[in-house]
Amino acid sequence: MGEKVVAGGFNLSDRQKYRRKLQQCLAGLGRLLAEKRFDRPRNLMGLEIELNLAGADGLPRMMNAEVLERIASRDFQTELGMFNLEVNIVPHRLSGRVLDQLAEELRTGLGYAHRKAAEIGSGIVMIGILPTLAQHDLVSANLSDVDRYVLLNEQIVAARGEEFMLDIDGVERLTCTSASIVPEAACTSVQLHLQVTPARFADVWNAAQAVAAVQVAVGANSPFLFGRELWRESRPPLFQQATDTRPPELQAQGVRPRTWFGERWVNSAYDLFEENLRYFPALLPICDEEEDPLRVLDDGGVPGLQELVLHNGTVYRWNRPVYGVVDGVPHLRVENRVLPAGPTVTDVVANAAFYYGLVRALAEDARPVWSRLPFAAAADNFDTACRHGIDAELQWPRPGRAGGISRVPAVKLVRDELLPLAAAGLDAWHVEPADRDFYLGVIEERCKRRVNGASWQADTFHRAHEAGLEREAALAATTRRYSELMHQGEPVHTWPVGFPGAAPGSGAVPDRNSECQF
Repeated sequence: MGEKVVAGGFNLSDRQKYRRKLQQCLAGLGRLLAEKRFDRPRNLMGLEIELNLAGADGLPRMMNAEVLERIASRDFQTELGMFNLEVNIVPHRLSGRVLDQLAEELRTGLGYAHRKAAEIGSGIVMIGILPTLAQHDLVSANLSDVDRYVLLNEQIVAARGEEFMLDIDGVERLTCTSASIVPEAACTSVQLHLQVTPARFADVWNAAQAVAAVQVAVGANSPFLFGRELWRESRPPLFQQATDTRPPELQAQGVRPRTWFGERWVNSAYDLFEENLRYFPALLPICDEEEDPLRVLDDGGVPGLQELVLHNGTVYRWNRPVYGVVDGVPHLRVENRVLPAGPTVTDVVANAAFYYGLVRALAEDARPVWSRLPFAAAADNFDTACRHGIDAELQWPRPGRAGGISRVPAVKLVRDELLPLAAAGLDAWHVEPADRDFYLGVIEERCKRRVNGASWQADTFHRAHEAGLEREAALAATTRRYSELMHQGEPVHTWPVGFPGAAPGSGAVPDRNSECQF
């Protein structure tokens, strides 16, 4: 949501008033679109990364307020859990040396934050789900002390009316309950923003939906939760279940979850905002008493549409539409929320390069992929990629005019078809060719070696476990080794499985107080 809200109760009239205001906002958005009031093409992209705090033992540290006080930078903010932070990179024009610029800014900012955190016995870990998180870490007492999180938790819990059930069946199965939404805090992601014109929005959003599964397959980095090995990318099922306002009866009726892939290709940004109002009750019915959006438009101004923005922030699409106003000019963005954080800055920027290049190329294709791929197949692909990561097989349109859908290994699809498209897309953005080749080369090497963050974590954990460490100790050793390699900065496909000093194939693990520390 981004904006501060004031905790407090809501009554029936608040919800009715908010619903009316939402309809006014939607009408205002429709007028803005019809009157072509939106910003001109600017090729702007933005980046947010959610982070974990952990100590030298690899265990989570519940101290984001203290760490943020030491960092003292507006680029870093709180997140849902007390072991979370978020870093925001200012928007950049998507051209030239932007990829290397992003990498340098991230290395500088994360390095500084890590040093400040280390002053009080903590450190930054960029990973999809911290492997050492335990169920007792994800309780209401560890919710960040921020009004909007407290209020959001209260409203989702009230809407559900009973405990949340977590049930994820992967390599192993996890079943447990939670009295709050705090398990959502385990999910730390990278959010890629792309500003688009209204005329281009639908094509970009549809392209992003089509490639979401491919992004997950090559970028998966979340195989563990509460000591269990689950899906290669366990964030999506965890996020959906931890924010699910539907009791089982409403699920059985087909009511849509608030964490949602969607159900159709769209024709405009308006489609998505309208769906959000039609399908999802308000969680935070807080009205801006000062703005009448239609009157602002009648007077020639630009409304902030605060109620629409707030409501939109409580519907967790994996590709979310965003409305914003900068310097009095409205704009639209596609916010891609698919990717986990990490493993390294190089990996994050490589994932971004692949996404931005691929979306540009697919959005401009004369025979767009969404005209040949059923939406249900794209949704099924997303689920498959989350389950199997880099070993996933995905449905994809056959090349050429013959048509039809075939099932193809994700790594083959990426190497044979999608990497050339991503390169062409980055060329269309006028990205420096040397940067294009370097970062897309990282994706290609992951596919060649069938290695990403999730596969490395799982392989290293099993090496430690087979060497005799108990499960919790093996997860902690894996986390410490991950952190060490993350801060060294070489991309994950180059990381050796196992631990320093171990004989090849031995699986030996160093003492927990030796080499695997920050």
